[in-house]
Amino acid sequence: MNSSNIQSEPRMRKRRWIVGLIVFLLGVVGVLSMLTVDIPIPEEQMEMLNQMFSPTQIKILTLVNPTILMGLAVLVGTPLYHRVGLSLPIIERLVYGQSKIEIASMLKGGVVGGLIAGILLVLITVISTPYMPEAFLEAQENMELTLAARFLYGGIVEEIMMRFGMMTVIIWIGSKAVRGLTIPIVWIGILTSALLFALGHFPVVFSLVDQPTTSLLLYVLIGNSVGGIVFGWLYWKRGLEAAMIAHFMAHVVMVLSESFIS
Repeated sequence: MNSSNIQSEPRMRKRRWIVGLIVFLLGVVGVLSMLTVDIPIPEEQMEMLNQMFSPTQIKILTLVNPTILMGLAVLVGTPLYHRVGLSLPIIERLVYGQSKIEIASMLKGGVVGGLIAGILLVLITVISTPYMPEAFLEAQENMELTLAARFLYGGIVEEIMMRFGMMTVIIWIGSKAVRGLTIPIVWIGILTSALLFALGHFPVVFSLVDQPTTSLLLYVLIGNSVGGIVFGWLYWKRGLEAAMIAHFMAHVVMVLSESFIS
């Protein structure tokens, strides 16, 4: 074995974890944006927490779970993403001094993909709203996220968890199962991670509505999957930052449309 390769592998591994550290720090910024949101906590739990912690400490405690989940996504995504042909063009250029994907192409893909995802989500909302239970619509209004949380938590943290973590792992497992990376395996990763994200909203729906209708469940399933499919495709074709940019742009479209829908 070439001695230069032996020496370069530890160096590459170290740089790869620098990439992971940068991703984690970006995620921390996204998690901190949730400090701008008043997260509803059941009265009984709130009374108990008030006896032990100050309001500021309670807010900080709500960041523990997302920080842990985001950190786990970074831990599993960092050593695996490059093995399945995925990339982080901007961060890799900062760390390695080069990137396989043109930055301009990545930015364009992110903006266009975000516009498409945002328009689709707005259309789904407009079509579905008349069939939504009043309790669900009221709960949505009461749980409205701040702009900071929508852009930073949604655009950064959710992409780290679902694309860099979940999608990467699914594709890696699939490639090991079939002993090779194939396009169907990549699509399984894209669709499965999007679907799991959507299904993760079901417990919240059942806590808000006693007997959710089929139309409500379909709305939650489709509405939370569509964006994930677009973002997953962009992660595959243009890199993780393109998926983040698209997520930002989708929220821009949705925010601008709210004044017309309401």
